Amino acid sequence: MRLLLAAPRLLASPAAAALCHGPRLPPTAPCRGAPRRWGSSFNVPPSAEFVARPVGICSMLRLPVRASAEGLDAAFVGVPLDTGTSNRPGARFGPRQIRAESAMVRRHNASTGAAPFDSLLVADVGDVNVNLYNLPASCRLIREAFQKIVASGCVPLTLGGDHTITYPILQAVAEKHGPVGLVHVDAHTDTGDRALGEKIYHGTPFRRCVDEGLLDCSRVVQIGIRGSSYAPDPYKYCREQGFRVVLAEDCWFKSLVPLMAEVRQQMGAKPVYISFDIDWAGPCLRPGNWDTRDSWAHALTGFGDYSWLQGAEYSGMRPCGSCTDVRCLR
Repeated sequence: MRLLLAAPRLLASPAAAALCHGPRLPPTAPCRGAPRRWGSSFNVPPSAEFVARPVGICSMLRLPVRASAEGLDAAFVGVPLDTGTSNRPGARFGPRQIRAESAMVRRHNASTGAAPFDSLLVADVGDVNVNLYNLPASCRLIREAFQKIVASGCVPLTLGGDHTITYPILQAVAEKHGPVGLVHVDAHTDTGDRALGEKIYHGTPFRRCVDEGLLDCSRVVQIGIRGSSYAPDPYKYCREQGFRVVLAEDCWFKSLVPLMAEVRQQMGAKPVYISFDIDWAGPCLRPGNWDTRDSWAHALTGFGDYSWLQGAEYSGMRPCGSCTDVRCLR
């Protein structure tokens, strides 16, 4: 989780057999000509003082590209899927564009004190080779890829992709760790049951997770929820399951740090998954954007130690959703 405080936000990686890779850098060299790390054996984003930002393979944070997650503490995984989207498509291009814009990120965060590359071995393990013509098949491919990542002991940091991807990812995470806690930052609860007769799409992942016992419902917090709904009490299902629902208006004009301290206490020392959907911020602020750095990076410092984190993801980033690349950079 320290990674999430230093990098813009949630992130990318799949396992060998189900991954699609371009050319690879050697696992020991972030970029040709860049110093590895001053006195350290960990991978580190190369400094623009030594390597120009457009130079090198387009990996997340310009980290080394690996064929598998074996031996890594954490791995960025791309899941370029948007066939579960109900309205605007384009999130399939999210992982690629996020990687391109991540070249601007440096390895230290002076505001939070985060320096994840001082203690964690991290790399980019490519994209899950999803089937854009078959959503159930894509869910299977995602689950199988993440089963390999999780089995290796690596924490997956996923770049989406629409929010459908969280369901098969949590299938893989819960298979190893049992029901997990969930910190879900979003405008919507994503606990619908079905649409047009279909039970799997970006509005249903957490309903499906509850159905399969993947979540520890006493440790589920949904933050930033807002907007119109089809029912007068749209949060009834969530609260009946034991979720804590924090509405957007409950976060206005106040520091988020106390809230996150409460959430951290609720999560305890058991496994937790963190899920960010881009629409937590609202289209007027981030049209297609990928940025929680300004507020959430600081709020998450209230979490303290992140040894309990078993996965995180950022979904819904559409590069075509804005007229500038700032949506991905931020």
